[in-house]
Amino acid sequence: MKKTGILNSNLAKLADDLGHTDQVCIGDLGLPVPATTPKIDLALKAGSPSFQEVVDIYLENILVEKVILAEEIKSKNPQQLEQLLAKLDSHVQVEYLSHEELKELNKNVKAVIRTGENTPYSNVILQSGVII
Repeated sequence: MKKTGILNSNLAKLADDLGHTDQVCIGDLGLPVPATTPKIDLALKAGSPSFQEVVDIYLENILVEKVILAEEIKSKNPQQLEQLLAKLDSHVQVEYLSHEELKELNKNVKAVIRTGENTPYSNVILQSGVII
């Protein structure tokens, strides 16, 4: 039995299969997932697991070169934004789009990871970097 790293088998498989520039979305419990996009549903109840908990585990295991966020997070959920930005390495590019544009991008991500987060605009697309 695996004792470290990502224990959720679907999430571990996704992480193992990522290549450079592949994108994954970590979203709140209300984020719609396109029918053609795989969803890894981690939500247990409202608030659990939190967006930040899932981001922490993801960043421990995946090299990220870029994040894409909804512009609305700046005014509607600044605490969530501040916590997320504090976790990113200085080389990580941060891009803001409208929430509608972010949802549209989810048609092309490798998967959407659904958390139990129930605060507005707690969604991020993370683009994988490359280890050289």
